[in-house]
Amino acid sequence: MRRFAALYTALDGSSGSNARVQALVAYFSEVDAPDAAWALHVLLGKQGKRLITGRRLRQICLEGSPLPEWLFDDCYAQVGDSAETIALLWRQLAPEAAEAPGGSDVAAAPLHSWMEQLLPAAAALEGDAQADAVRHLWRGLSPAELLVANKLLTGGLRVGVGQGLVLRALAQFSGLEQALLQHRLMGGFTPSPFAYGALLAPADQAATVPSRPYPFFLASPLEQQPAGPASDWQAEWKFDGIRGQLIRRANEFYLWSRGEELIGAAFPELLDAARCLANGTVLDGEILVWPAGSDQPAPFAQLQRRLGRKAPGRKLLAECPATFVAYDLLELGGDDLRQRPLSQRRSALEELLQSLPQAASAPAAGLLRLSPRLHLTAWEQLEPLRQQAASAAAEGLMLKALASPYLAGRRRGHWWKHKRDPFTLDAVLLYAQAGSGRRANLFTDYTFGLWNAEGELVSFAKAYSGLNDGEITALDRWIRSHTSERFGPVRAVQPLQVFELAFEGLQRSSRHKSGIAVRFPRIARWRQDKPAAEADTLASALELLEQ
Repeated sequence: MRRFAALYTALDGSSGSNARVQALVAYFSEVDAPDAAWALHVLLGKQGKRLITGRRLRQICLEGSPLPEWLFDDCYAQVGDSAETIALLWRQLAPEAAEAPGGSDVAAAPLHSWMEQLLPAAAALEGDAQADAVRHLWRGLSPAELLVANKLLTGGLRVGVGQGLVLRALAQFSGLEQALLQHRLMGGFTPSPFAYGALLAPADQAATVPSRPYPFFLASPLEQQPAGPASDWQAEWKFDGIRGQLIRRANEFYLWSRGEELIGAAFPELLDAARCLANGTVLDGEILVWPAGSDQPAPFAQLQRRLGRKAPGRKLLAECPATFVAYDLLELGGDDLRQRPLSQRRSALEELLQSLPQAASAPAAGLLRLSPRLHLTAWEQLEPLRQQAASAAAEGLMLKALASPYLAGRRRGHWWKHKRDPFTLDAVLLYAQAGSGRRANLFTDYTFGLWNAEGELVSFAKAYSGLNDGEITALDRWIRSHTSERFGPVRAVQPLQVFELAFEGLQRSSRHKSGIAVRFPRIARWRQDKPAAEADTLASALELLEQ
């Protein structure tokens, strides 16, 4: 545990990528496979479920110390996290705990013992027994070690390094290609010595896993006209669905989301459609709800009804029929096609889908669709084409270089997304709540309202992003001096400040007081030039919804 806590401290205290990579390489070089496997699991953000809540840790701390509850709460208000507050306070509150007999043995236990035995055993207890077990684990830990232990208990450890840095370190440590390691990690990683050994096995010795998807290739936002003539690029609609890979290997069928989750249970008809594919086939595409006979997909709200379902019923299957819109062919006959140019992959994809049975009774009829290529021969056609996205029920356009391979992650220059302009409405700030982490002392979570027909402000959307640091600080000062009521951590403010909100779409919702759910709201700008009385109305939002 101590070695992993030292790694966490080094990563958290370093702002340079090279220094972080070297810290990771040093750690993986020094620890045994069981600890390395668990460390990798945690570094990838997969540390597992919460074992104990932050509220319970707070209770255990207060019961074992003379600190009054109000003072702990004041400290928490400054720090913004129970696990970190306890880490900062515990040794001062119970200094004898640092030297408790036997404490050093627990603190020196390896990381895998903490993850597999010590933490689960303490969490499984109840009442006083659990409190004693947790406080025993705290004995002999430094504040940095105590922070890591508490974060592992609450399932909230965030190391501040992305998967890319971890892969760079593993590649440098193992001598393997980073892309190979990323592919081997797809589909999840089990924190075991066996899985860790398989991950770092020589390139020609890794076992084939039929279910494993490929790393997804991601597009970057288009900021300027792409290089080269328009004829060198392929244009498609950017639909608002769920990115997925449909796989048939070894007579088994798998549907993966971009979040590396198997979602076939929610879309059984797409797994059935995959039976028409030959073994060794992997399609990349978009999962959408597409009603029979319609020339465009349904809104995302319909697809949302299907997500997370382990066994959708007949009624839901009929009301929200799913479709897989394929736009790339990654594997055919067991051959990896990713390094071939898109032009070749697209031709093979078209040939494959055209060869499937087209009869209405065929398993794949209407379920496997080819993403349509849009007519683009000159850059002057690009903007008019983007303006047509809404009429096609699309978010915008995708531009892909015909010469591009299928890479991993976000690689600029090959694929671009050119979304249509967001919708906007001017709304009034109603409520504010403090953030977390480094923004725990600032009000950064906001609720906005629109005017209804009776001249009242009704909550419409929440937004957490869009302001710069200077604006956040200024708004925080304003909120503190214009608070009208308090509801726990939430402050109601005088309805004076107007903000322009940008969002991707609206849908009707009985769960929201306004009757409208907002998709991806964020702050576009602070309208200090506009009085609250001139903010938009719910009627304006309903007009947008109808559009």
